[in-house]
Amino acid sequence: MDPRHKHVFDRLEHFYDAVPRDVAGAEEHGGLVLFVREGAGWPFYARPRLDATEAPSLADVTSARERQRKLGLPEAFEWVHETTPDLLAVARSAGLAVLEAPLMVLDPTALPDPATLTDAAVRVLAADSPGFAADVAARRAVAAVSFAAPGTAPGPAGPAERDAAVTELELAALDEERTRIADGRRISVLAGTPTEGALASGMAMRVGDVAEIAGVATLPSARRRGLGAAVTATLARELLAAGTDLVFLSAGSEEIARVYLRVGFRRIGTACIAEPAALIP
Repeated sequence: MDPRHKHVFDRLEHFYDAVPRDVAGAEEHGGLVLFVREGAGWPFYARPRLDATEAPSLADVTSARERQRKLGLPEAFEWVHETTPDLLAVARSAGLAVLEAPLMVLDPTALPDPATLTDAAVRVLAADSPGFAADVAARRAVAAVSFAAPGTAPGPAGPAERDAAVTELELAALDEERTRIADGRRISVLAGTPTEGALASGMAMRVGDVAEIAGVATLPSARRRGLGAAVTATLARELLAAGTDLVFLSAGSEEIARVYLRVGFRRIGTACIAEPAALIP
């Protein structure tokens, strides 16, 4: 670990541990903590315990996976390699495939004006807007279509596929989204045009003065138009204006990381995401 970044990595560990705790219970499995969501919603992960004195063992990983299977949860593990370097070999020995994602932190001085990145309109979702439910549904549909065709290369899937992917949100999920946006813990963004509708989306999760940008997605038919960069820059500007002084993200690949370099993010480490080998290409 680069000693210059140790304080940043410490803050990231506390962020990762804090995000699930208002909607999930925490179960300890040796050196790991498994977050189990209470009620419907996106399932969480297992990750190293904040107070663990040793790296998680193979037995810890096996225990957590058995519990995840029993609960019908994804066998998902996340950690920062620089903070818990020994877990990479342990996860692989357990038969898990590990995505090593560039972990990037924003340099605020290098953040561009989103208007210089695309000619599409970018807007922040308002919790009290009459169209809030439709906006959230559109954000999720854009992400679903985009992540089904990963990478940055253009493709045929576009507005028609987005519209087909729109689903009605459960009231509890919509209320959770509205509450988190209203109290500043979440920011959601849509980008698009009047004729094409929503083409790109993204969100940020905030705990105190630390925030993660995640889920930045662009419909394949709208790629190479600067939309992902503009969404990211807009989220970053909103976070800084709200008093956030550490903004970070994990890029899905080196290719995607180059998009974030344009927006002022700089790589400081590696975020590891482990799942059963059949689930990660």
